[in-house]
Parts: sequence; structure tokens; C-alpha cells
Amino acid sequence: MTDDRSNQGQQPNDPQPEDWAGEMGLKWLASLSLFEEMIAPIGDALLERASFKHGEAVIDLGCGGGATTLAIAQDIASSGKAMGVDISPDLVAAARGRATDAGLTNIDFTCADAATVQLPAAPYDRLFSRFGSMFFADPFGAFSNLHSLLRKDGRMDLAVWGPPRDNLWMMEMMGVIRNHVEVPPAVPRAPGPFAFEDLEYLGQILDSSGFSNTDIVAYEGLQPVGGVGATPEKAVEFIFASMAAGRLLHDQGEAV
Repeated sequence: MTDDRSNQGQQPNDPQPEDWAGEMGLKWLASLSLFEEMIAPIGDALLERASFKHGEAVIDLGCGGGATTLAIAQDIASSGKAMGVDISPDLVAAARGRATDAGLTNIDFTCADAATVQLPAAPYDRLFSRFGSMFFADPFGAFSNLHSLLRKDGRMDLAVWGPPRDNLWMMEMMGVIRNHVEVPPAVPRAPGPFAFEDLEYLGQILDSSGFSNTDIVAYEGLQPVGGVGATPEKAVEFIFASMAAGRLLHDQGEAV
């Protein structure tokens, strides 16, 4: 699966793209372990599907705090090279620290916008992304750039959210919020988690960017919102403090 949306045609009152280089990156870092626990099952499934081999050079797109990059570095062994790319300087700094603590020498990180990043070690064998490919303002241009970073027969493995109706962790949460505040309607194909819910649109992006032989497999599993074993109260606290839905409630009165 894959998620990306173009913001062409956005109106002034439309939801604004999330600032992953600033506010959202800091929120992710502040709750890093909880976010990683929430999406770890999908990351593990994607790593198993990618089945990296010793000696491969791999880009980890939207690497966040580096958990998947560290896992890739271990899979490809010391003869390989893992390059984590993220737009948040705070998350990249944290990822570098984790790599140092783990004693991994076949790993590096770059703070950059993957839509335009140029990596001196290109071309790479593989590209991997666990929910890091859905936020490009111009996904056609971004994926064309990413394609240029891979060798001719390179491979890309992405995890992206399917349609919101198939993601109860989001639908149930927003259903409760809609009982109390107005929730702006989603903008189709806008940058955000569900940008690639339209598989035809995703196919257009990949085809025009030079990718071929697209294979999409649905994944279903439980999402431990607020971390493994979180109480309902802890889950709500996590949502209010760290997730985009919490911003809808930020300026509401105590009664709401």
C-alpha cells in the first residue's frame, strides 16, 4: 500500500499540511516509543516482505527515530549500507544517537526533504518506507526523484494507510470527536496519511515516476494506540498530546 496526496486546489480554509520539519517532528519525538509501538507490527511485516540481503544499500524514507533503519542495518550486515532520510532535524538527531548506542557502523542519516534529496552514494539497491511516503506536496516529482536514486533494477517497498473506513483506529476516534466539534472534511489526495487510499491515483504516480510491476498486499492487524497495554485513559492522553486529532480539541473549552 502507499499514501500520498497533491495539495493542488487547496483552499484557505482547508486543513494545512502537517509540519514534519517542526511541530509534528517534535511531537513524534516526545512520544517516540508510543508511536513506534503503535506501528511496529506493520513495520515488522514490511521488513519481512522486503527480505533484505547482506551487502545491499538501502534508503529508509521518512525514517523518523530510526527504528526501521537500525533493523535494516542489521539485516544487510556490515557489508551493506543503510541511509535514513527524514525532514525532521530533531528525529534525525535522535536516530543518530540510537545508531551510535547500538554500535552500528553501516548506517548513516540525512536530514532532507526526500522530494528533492540527492545522495552521494546513489544509486541504491533498495528503498523502504514505513508510512513516510504520503506527505509530498508534489508526489509525482518526489517519486521521480526517488526513482533516480535507485539502480536500474532497484526495488521499493512501502507501507501506506488504506482508506479511512478500513482504519478503525482513526474512524472510531474521529467519530467521537465529531460529536463535540466540527471536523473539516478530508481533501482527496492532499498530503496526509490517507493520500494514497485511491489505488488508481497511486498507480498513476508510480507509473509516471518510472516504477513498474507494482504489487499491493492488504495488511490487517490491531493498533495499540497509546502503546502496548495502554489503558483507555492513557490512549486518550496520547491522542490529545501527540496526534493530529488532538489539535482539533486544543482550543476547545474544558467542557468539550
